[in-house]
Amino acid sequence: MATACSEKKNIQGHPCFGGNHHKNGRMHLAVAPRCNIKCGYCSRRHDCANESRPGVTSRLLTPEEAIAKVRQVMVSEVMGPIIKVIGVAGPGDPLANQETFETFRLVGEEFPQLIKCLSTNGLLLPEKIDTLNELGLHSLTVTLNALDPEVGARIYSYINYHGHRYTGEAAARILIANQIEGLRKAAKFGMTIKVNTVLIPGVNDQEVPAIAEKVKELGAFVMNVMPLIPQADFARFVPPSAEMLESVRNANERIIGQFKHCRQCRADAVGLIGDEMQFAKAACSGN
Repeated sequence: MATACSEKKNIQGHPCFGGNHHKNGRMHLAVAPRCNIKCGYCSRRHDCANESRPGVTSRLLTPEEAIAKVRQVMVSEVMGPIIKVIGVAGPGDPLANQETFETFRLVGEEFPQLIKCLSTNGLLLPEKIDTLNELGLHSLTVTLNALDPEVGARIYSYINYHGHRYTGEAAARILIANQIEGLRKAAKFGMTIKVNTVLIPGVNDQEVPAIAEKVKELGAFVMNVMPLIPQADFARFVPPSAEMLESVRNANERIIGQFKHCRQCRADAVGLIGDEMQFAKAACSGN
């Protein structure tokens, strides 16, 4: 087992953690198709080239295809200079896919200068964190939507955990406990942590301040309160207004730093945050 340390890993240039997101970009590798939980707001059935939301990808990649794509981007005159981060964020949960770990291994061997970043629901985080540390993971995002299992049961239909399917509050209780323990361990390894919380009015809006307090205590660096995208089980729900979202973020800022330029990226996003067409243009021009 790897030894925990308190020294922070260098993430200078990461656009989600203080790096200039107008100049520094990231590349998400869609190598993780399988997921181990069912979030009520998640839909991965449709893809549109002009659609940007979590869980969307135009094509799944093998680790070998992923590293080939990194090579292609890094030699591009347009994209190469701005890419600072390689991330795995889906379309399923990265920790439920062995391909994630092989991809990070390949990237670390060939492009050690790139920041390695992962986004997860956190269910398997306590048991995978040692491996992620050994692979040199710099930054981690965990989506944590509730601390109260009763609230969590309204958000998650089920979890698949160690060969068993859990539903209701039992599922939420396991997930929340693992998220908390995983965050604690990640902080001890010096990883820079962002916590995503999907704001669902009438469901978890009252939980958000408590989440902010808890993740700050656990060692998170920043929190990203994201608006609900009405789809799947939450298709008929009304998302938070821009005013509500801003109010929640401003209140939370008194507790923990807020990440406000999130664009709820695709699992295959490449380039600057909010400018997903850059890579397509570069590819078409042959650069």
